[in-house]
Amino acid sequence: MKDTDSSHARPPGPAATGRYDGPGSETTDAPTESLFGPGSQFHQFFNDPRWALAVVRATVLEAAHPQIGAALVDNSSFVVHPWRRLRNTLVSLQRMYGADEDVRQREAARLNRLHTRFSGTDAKNRPYDAMDPEVRAWVVATLFESSVTMCRLSGQPLDPITMERLYAEFQGFLTALGDQAGHLPPTLPEFWQYYDRMVAEELQNTEALRIILYRLFEHLPAPPLFAGLPTVWATGRALAGPVIGTVTVASLPEVFRRRAGLPEVPGAQTLMQGAYVAARMARALPDNWLQTENVISLLHLSPDGDGPYAETLSTLRGRMRRAGALFRLITPVPSQQDGRRGTGDPADTAGAPGTGGAENLRSAREFFTEVLDQTGDGYLDWPDLAAMARELCSRLDLDEPEETRLYDAFAAWWRELQAALDTDGDGRVSEEEYAAATPSLAGPALIRVAEVLFGVTDADGDQFIDAEEYRALFRRGFGRALVDAQGRYSRAAFVRDFLSFMSGRRRSTPYDPLLSDA
Repeated sequence: MKDTDSSHARPPGPAATGRYDGPGSETTDAPTESLFGPGSQFHQFFNDPRWALAVVRATVLEAAHPQIGAALVDNSSFVVHPWRRLRNTLVSLQRMYGADEDVRQREAARLNRLHTRFSGTDAKNRPYDAMDPEVRAWVVATLFESSVTMCRLSGQPLDPITMERLYAEFQGFLTALGDQAGHLPPTLPEFWQYYDRMVAEELQNTEALRIILYRLFEHLPAPPLFAGLPTVWATGRALAGPVIGTVTVASLPEVFRRRAGLPEVPGAQTLMQGAYVAARMARALPDNWLQTENVISLLHLSPDGDGPYAETLSTLRGRMRRAGALFRLITPVPSQQDGRRGTGDPADTAGAPGTGGAENLRSAREFFTEVLDQTGDGYLDWPDLAAMARELCSRLDLDEPEETRLYDAFAAWWRELQAALDTDGDGRVSEEEYAAATPSLAGPALIRVAEVLFGVTDADGDQFIDAEEYRALFRRGFGRALVDAQGRYSRAAFVRDFLSFMSGRRRSTPYDPLLSDA
């Protein structure tokens, strides 16, 4: 590329002069074994602090593709539930790049089933299809190019051999998904030509890109770890959000920034370089601090969880509350997460999970925004219910027959809701239409959803949900009030509780996080 801020220090091609041992370069011998597993270059990047910046950058470049941007706007819940989306993505990548070939094939089949459901037309009546091989190739291309760029921007450019190895691994990812060769160029020199052409001619300033840059970063909802600490979270987000957005924009190819009209913030290039170098320096932290899985698990620790760190978390949250009180004294910060969720302040805990009586009820509008509107567009339609089904299937790691049963049950429920609530006939249900409905909507289709969900959770088919099956779905241990004398959760109790939550709009400690965690 001609841009001084986005050149890739590209190697001369497959017949490169070999290993490069210049200052700051990362050099590894290119192994001849499998492209996957612990020995892969990707595996090293997975727990690299710099890769967080690379993934954000890659996501923006993906969203700038017209087809991907349209699919994200129409179907994705990443704005309302970004932490959930991040966790599921990382779990999927671990499966795909792990050493177990059977796990990889199973995950590839799951991803293909998932992407088959993402097709339609955008606001300009242009078709999009997540199974389009060219679209899938671009997703992989952005991850590869952003990984190369993160090394360069942090002062440790990849040597030719390592870059070749990394590119082969990403090509292998597409092959594992069943895509035929040719959608990604076969050699690195051809890849850079392909990448330059895509950036210069295909990418656009899409709605999805603008949402990520100007809404997601500045209104990022709190992860479960910070639930109930709005002041602490809002303060940190107010400082970090604009920085992340500025760093990401500055790292994009200059030719695209100009075409998309993205603002040039004074000092952005210096800030970007500093962020990448700081991430590089963070690699000196203890290994257990850098494990991506550990970091994500920490962010998803629940205030009412039962894990081994529950006591430590309670102590930490107490200290953060005191810090939040100090922040409020110094600089008042709006105590809201993104305009859609509760504040979490004591005054707002009158309907918190675990409370009883009338306080456990919430309004139809609250339930609509907190649970039903998964995509955050202000309407209830099929993508919202599909997002619920997708999250449940991901948690339970379902195979095709059970996955299809659950999707079909949610589809039937959507048809029932549409017939009952879509009074203006526009094909979706507004918040006003939902709020005007009767308080209880436990029709036959919703009952079927509850029964199917119980069936796919009850892996051993004994008509009870045991502790292991319960944790797979809810990611926490049994509540004492749920189980019978044998410590099991019966079908009748499960269906009753699910219907009470989904139709009665009653808060529930286990069911609320199931569908409303960020």
